[in-house]
Amino acid sequence: MVDTAHRYDGVKGVEGGIGATALLVAAARAIETHRPDSLAQDAFAEHFVLGAPVSQGWPVHPREVPDGDENPLWGRFARYFGLRTRVLDDFLLRSVHAGNARQVVLLGAGLDSRAYRLEWPPGCVVFEIDRAEVLAFKHRVLDGLSATPKAARVPVPMDLRADWAGALPGVGFDPAAPSVWLAEGLLFYLPPAAETYLIDTVDRLSAEGSALAFEVKLDRDLLEYRDSPLYTATSQQIGINLLDLFDRNPRPDSAGALTDRGWSASVHTPFDFTRLHGRGPLPEPNDALAGNRWVFADKPRR
Repeated sequence: MVDTAHRYDGVKGVEGGIGATALLVAAARAIETHRPDSLAQDAFAEHFVLGAPVSQGWPVHPREVPDGDENPLWGRFARYFGLRTRVLDDFLLRSVHAGNARQVVLLGAGLDSRAYRLEWPPGCVVFEIDRAEVLAFKHRVLDGLSATPKAARVPVPMDLRADWAGALPGVGFDPAAPSVWLAEGLLFYLPPAAETYLIDTVDRLSAEGSALAFEVKLDRDLLEYRDSPLYTATSQQIGINLLDLFDRNPRPDSAGALTDRGWSASVHTPFDFTRLHGRGPLPEPNDALAGNRWVFADKPRR
């Protein structure tokens, strides 16, 4: 196994470090849900934010945001997460409907509630891999709401440093059947070797007809954007220094590696989808989003 990073050490649940970023994204989804021009609906998101002591007082509605959309964190950055949610929702539903895959694997699932809020076709199984503490917090919140999943949901309480690939068959995953994989907001926290291991493992476990979406950062030097409003506002307003959490080593060409293995891969900027949907962030000076890429890959049938 490849060690993912010392940054995971000592982080309990969603109370700090990388775990707290799941609450940041949940707050963004909550705000997006309440927008009159919402791109994505997640009725559970605000309950995650309200259910954790560390995020008490964070906004969950646009009216609670100081300066509204001019706020770099809860305006532009939150709109980014709302757009990302919509684009990846569309990818998952399109993949299971068009490709007839019935296995969905969420890598680093965090506070993802897609098993509960998307309209899955019959027979879908959603495997959620994340640390036991994170999944336990999510279970407590959703159980308190008497939430019912819309697909069979299989939590896999494992750190990504452990043998999650070996555990999947034991909980019902069939590597001979097509699957849909999602690594949302995950890879930029991992060292390059861990990203390569994860992509190689997904390829090994994916039958023909499978699909994968993931998010990467391709900045030459993340510290060039240390004064970006997105990073400074996140640090000042909620105490999360993203640059301390991101791995700053040069990234591997994961999309190219998949192409070399016979996958069909496309790479997009978030701004491509802003233009498509008419909502979301557009490029600006000193932009922390400049290097973000969303990658979509399919393993064709032969």
